[in-house]
Amino acid sequence: MNPCARSLAVSAALFAASLLPAHAELDVINLKKAIETSIASDYPKLDALYKELHAHPELAFQEVKTAARLAAEMRALGFEVTENVGKTGLVAIYKNGDGPTIMVRTELDGLPMEEKTGLDYASRDKTTWNGREVFVAHSCGHDIHMASWVGTAKTLLGLKDQWRGTLMFIAQPAEEIVAGARAMIAHGLFTRFPKPDIALALHDGPFPHGTVFYRTGVGSSAADGLEVTFHGRGGHGSAPHTTVDPVAIAARFIVDVQGVISREKDPTEFGVVTIGAIHGGTAGNIIPDSVQLSGTIRSFKPEVRAKLHAGIERTAKAAAAMSGAPAPDIRIAEGAKPVMNDPDVVAAVADVLKAALGDKFRVSPPGTASEDFSEFAGAGVPSMMFNIGVYDQERIDAARNGTGPPIPSNHSPLFAPVPKPTIETGITAMTLAVLGVFEQKARRK
Repeated sequence: MNPCARSLAVSAALFAASLLPAHAELDVINLKKAIETSIASDYPKLDALYKELHAHPELAFQEVKTAARLAAEMRALGFEVTENVGKTGLVAIYKNGDGPTIMVRTELDGLPMEEKTGLDYASRDKTTWNGREVFVAHSCGHDIHMASWVGTAKTLLGLKDQWRGTLMFIAQPAEEIVAGARAMIAHGLFTRFPKPDIALALHDGPFPHGTVFYRTGVGSSAADGLEVTFHGRGGHGSAPHTTVDPVAIAARFIVDVQGVISREKDPTEFGVVTIGAIHGGTAGNIIPDSVQLSGTIRSFKPEVRAKLHAGIERTAKAAAAMSGAPAPDIRIAEGAKPVMNDPDVVAAVADVLKAALGDKFRVSPPGTASEDFSEFAGAGVPSMMFNIGVYDQERIDAARNGTGPPIPSNHSPLFAPVPKPTIETGITAMTLAVLGVFEQKARRK
C-alpha cells in the first residue's frame, strides 16, 4: 500500500471508531480494528526506534540519551514534556478535555551484562558501573516497553474522540535497581503534575507473543537487597591453620541459608534467597581477610519476609561463630514492595481485553520477579500491571517437548523478543486498557 492510501485507510478506520457516542460502552471490535490499522501505518518507525534503543541501552540513572530520545518522540506528538524528573525520568502530559488522569509507565534502564543474542542490532555498548567497565544490554525488555509506550501514545491521540481527560505518560529511570519510581515521587511526580486516578504498566516475558497475562491482587514479589561481609584473618594458602578463612565461612553460609527456605518457611508460601555475587581474595594461594556476598530476598507476604530476614541473620552469625570469626556485617536493604493490582482497575481492563483477545487474555499466577511500579500504588494510585509474551509459539513448543533449546528468560544474555508481534500486542493491549479505564470512569461519573 502506498503512503497516501495507507494514510487514508488509517483515517477511515479511526473515523469509524470515532462515530461511537461519547461515554457509550466501547465497541471493542471496531476499536481493535482501528488500532491495528494505526499500528500498521506506524510500525516501521516504531521498529526503528526499538532497534535503536536496543542497540544503545543505558544503566540506572544514566539514561540521558534514552530519555532525550523519548522526550523528542512525545513532543512531536504534541505532549507537554518535562525532563529530569527523578534525575533522568520524564513526564509527558496530554490534555483532552475534562476527565480523569490516566498514567502509563515505561522504564528506561538496561542491565550491566553482555548480550549474546547475535542479533544484527545487538548491544555492544559499555559503561562504568560500580567502578568497573561493563557491557550494557536491554535483556529485560524495557526497549519493547518503550516502543509500545510511544506507539500507545500515538494511537490514543488518533482515537481522542473516544476519551476525555488527561494522559500522563511517564518514563521511569532505574527500575532494575528498584529506585526510580521512588525518586520520581520524591521529586514531585504527584505534586508538580496531576495525581493520576489510575496507573497502568506492562511487562514482557518468555511467553507466546500475542498473549496477555493478568491477575487481581498480588502481581509480583517484594524484593530486598542483601549484603553480608564475613571477616577472617588472612594468610598463606598452604597454612590455613594460621588463618580464619572467610571464603570457607561464606561458602558454608551460601549452602546453609537455603535451609531457611526448605526447613523453616512454610513450603506452600513463596520465598527465595539468592546470592548473585561473591567478592573476595586476589590470588589462589592467599587466604583473604574478608569476603563480601550480595544477593536478593523475594517474598509475597510480610510474615514470610520477616522469617527470611531473621533466618539470614541467624545463619550468617552462626557460620562465622563456627570458625571463631568475628560477627559478620549484615545489611538488608528494603527494596520493592509487591505490585498490587487493584480489583476495580483489573475489572475495567479485563472487560475490554477479554472482548478483544478472547482466550489469549489469561489469568496467571503472581510473578516471582519484583517491580518498583508498586511504589505508585503505595502513593495512593489504583494500579494494574499486565504481561505480554515475546516468543513464537513454535519455539516454546519445541522447548517444552525437548526438540529445541530452552527458552531464555528475562535477564538472560540470550533474551531476544520477536519485535513486531510483541510490540503490536503491547500497543493494542495498552491502548484498549486505557480506553477501558476511561470508559469506566465516565460511566461512574
